[in-house]
Amino acid sequence: MAVSRPALIALTALAPVSWGTTYAVTTEFLPADRPLFTGLMRALPAGLLLLALARTLPRGIWWAKAAALGALNIGAFFPLLFLSAYRLPGGMAAVLGSAGPLFVAGLAALLLGQRPTRRTLLTGAVAAFGVSLVVLRAAGALDALGLLAALAATLSMSAGTVLTQRWGRPAGVGPLALTGWQLTAGGLLIAPLAFLVEGAPPALDGRAVGGYLYLALANTAVAYWLWFRGIGRMTATQVTFLGPLSPLTAAVVGWAALGQALTPVQLVGMALALGATVAGQFTGRGGGTGARAVAGTKPPDAPAGRERRDVAAGAVRR
Repeated sequence: MAVSRPALIALTALAPVSWGTTYAVTTEFLPADRPLFTGLMRALPAGLLLLALARTLPRGIWWAKAAALGALNIGAFFPLLFLSAYRLPGGMAAVLGSAGPLFVAGLAALLLGQRPTRRTLLTGAVAAFGVSLVVLRAAGALDALGLLAALAATLSMSAGTVLTQRWGRPAGVGPLALTGWQLTAGGLLIAPLAFLVEGAPPALDGRAVGGYLYLALANTAVAYWLWFRGIGRMTATQVTFLGPLSPLTAAVVGWAALGQALTPVQLVGMALALGATVAGQFTGRGGGTGARAVAGTKPPDAPAGRERRDVAAGAVRR
């Protein structure tokens, strides 16, 4: 069923809005210090559920393509983002993640022939600046490994977004199946790393089970399906400009649910980032064959610690 452009944008935007709740759910409901296990519990059950619903497996070259996209969008993205979140001062990883529209614009020019306009580049810079006002706190020592991990995470997701649009999807295969392929491939990539680094799974109480169910179903299965569906009908640049909604949502959740204050500077940053998000929907229209492809980008999973840190700063995790 066809949907109007505003409805398509609104539905796609639900994905980063959902990801903005990840940090609060993780810190309030899940076992401490299990970021990789949390990433595994988000990706693999969601992927297997979508595979069961779609009842479609890759064929031929799509086994390799699904594995590559799953690695870029999920399997590599989650661990890199967790690593950066633990090693960087609060909010710095979010700022680096908000550079995603600029990364996507550059990759889209190389791989899709979608040349970025000055407006696109300026809007991307404003979005990153607005997010920085929302999430940055007192400066701390910048860790080189953390910086590299944050940049690699952003580049990984940006490359996954552009490649998914470049490759499209096989004839007769919908976004539900494509999402299931990527989540399953990414989860299988995270699984050995999680058990090697973190050991056996932790004991789970009722709160943790509820938190993982939310992350796997609403926050991952539904959100990534909406995200990949949006990339199939919009340009990669337009979709990735919705990413700043994740840290903005996290800031609102921190204020409404966790009693965290919002300063005037943060409110100005929110206005700038929201303005850039809206403006980003009017950049890069058209896009030739790339505009018909399917697939996915963001913004953020969260460290599984119960230590209460700034929620907006943690919202870089999809």
